[in-house]
Amino acid sequence: MENKLARLSRTTGGLRFFLPVGIILIVFGIFLLINAPKEYLPVTGTVTNNESYLEDGSTLYNVYFSYNVDGKTYENYFSDFTEAEEIGSEIQLYYDATNPNAISNTKNSRLIAVIMIVVGLAAAAFAVYSLIRNVKKNKAMDEQTKLAGGAGETQDVTPLPKQSLTEYYVLFDGNSLKPGYLVEDKNRNVIYTAAMTKNAAVGNRTFTFTDRTLGRTTEHAVGHTTTQSFENDFFSTSSYFKFDGKNIWDLLHEKGVRIKTDLRSQFPKTVFTVSRGGRFFATIETSSKYVHEEDEAQHKVKIPVGRYYYRCWTNERDIDLLFLTVFAISETEQAVVE
Repeated sequence: MENKLARLSRTTGGLRFFLPVGIILIVFGIFLLINAPKEYLPVTGTVTNNESYLEDGSTLYNVYFSYNVDGKTYENYFSDFTEAEEIGSEIQLYYDATNPNAISNTKNSRLIAVIMIVVGLAAAAFAVYSLIRNVKKNKAMDEQTKLAGGAGETQDVTPLPKQSLTEYYVLFDGNSLKPGYLVEDKNRNVIYTAAMTKNAAVGNRTFTFTDRTLGRTTEHAVGHTTTQSFENDFFSTSSYFKFDGKNIWDLLHEKGVRIKTDLRSQFPKTVFTVSRGGRFFATIETSSKYVHEEDEAQHKVKIPVGRYYYRCWTNERDIDLLFLTVFAISETEQAVVE
């Protein structure tokens, strides 16, 4: 399944994380460097008072002190001390040679600022490197796909107008003793069921698919969804599950099915264009539970919730394949999909 939104998310994962971190570190580092004194001079201060306060359930202290510079006495304080300081005790301070009111408990503010800037630049550089590496990796994977016979290639097919197609509705049925999926026609008639008849803690779940229009029932073993990283890539995951012992996407590819979605999907819905053998097969989109116009008005559902509901438009009679395609999308999406 070619999911351009997922590919973009995977490709830019490192960029989206490290670039903002790098920019924040650089900005704060520059701010600290500009405001840090060029020369700190040491001075000994004397603790004059402690003031306690609560923050997030913890007791912290403002520690007040006085110090003398060139015969003049100054007063200041440090905050966020976890313990009170003994009144009258001495404390090591550093002051700005050009402004004795500017005080610090370290003379390394400029060094800290430089370190922040360097780390920020490194983070930004890694973000760009990560983007370039992932783009190259995507190209390499595309080339491998072509050499392997184009198993992952998608054809650009033009979806047929929905009004010329038959509408179906796939929903998750969690209210019965055998949870699974239902396929309804536009008139709410259940024409297809996929009930889970065995939910194994270890091993395969068993689903019974029933095409009520043909009176045909088949049983299928569905392996647990597997999520794996690709070469430990940051924010990169790929997901699949096994259907009768075979990777579900390999099975669909063997049947000539290709699925394409992209950034032009109608947010917050995701729209999938399905082709079979290079020809349009169906349009599938994620939906809320109440997809029909009168239900949306009655229940005031404006934004689809969850990923358990799908609207489908097709003129194909192969409801088995239509449901299997939706089943693959749904079961994979629930596992943090690529």
